[in-house]
Amino acid sequence: MNIRIVSHYSDSLYESVLSLLPQLDPDATPPSKEFFKEILTSDSIDLFVAESDNKIIAGMLTLVSYPNITGKKLWIEDVVVDGSFRGKGIGEQLIMAAIDYARTLGAKEIKLTSRPFRAAANQLYQKMGFFRYETNVHKYKL
Repeated sequence: MNIRIVSHYSDSLYESVLSLLPQLDPDATPPSKEFFKEILTSDSIDLFVAESDNKIIAGMLTLVSYPNITGKKLWIEDVVVDGSFRGKGIGEQLIMAAIDYARTLGAKEIKLTSRPFRAAANQLYQKMGFFRYETNVHKYKL
């Protein structure tokens, strides 16, 4: 499995992401091609993909970074591995690639959130050294 950061658009990449999104969140609104292209060229978002030897996108995650008064903030978002590839360590490989890359950016920590019902994902994150801390996440729908 090849883990890489993608910065150039292709229709096949876009279609792969569209097929992964419902496995992440069945209610997710797919990005338009234009918005997806913006993501790929953004200075604050890196799209990591796990690609098989025969060029099938097996999983993805985004690493979002932004400067803040208290330092550079990094968040891992939208981690998903295609159901046919699960159980092979691909999620862990994606996260390790994001962690390694974050170190090159001078980050001191990375945060992520995961819904409680995603038991396997939460176990993986804790196994990898992420720890759960108490916080209140508030959401305001626009």
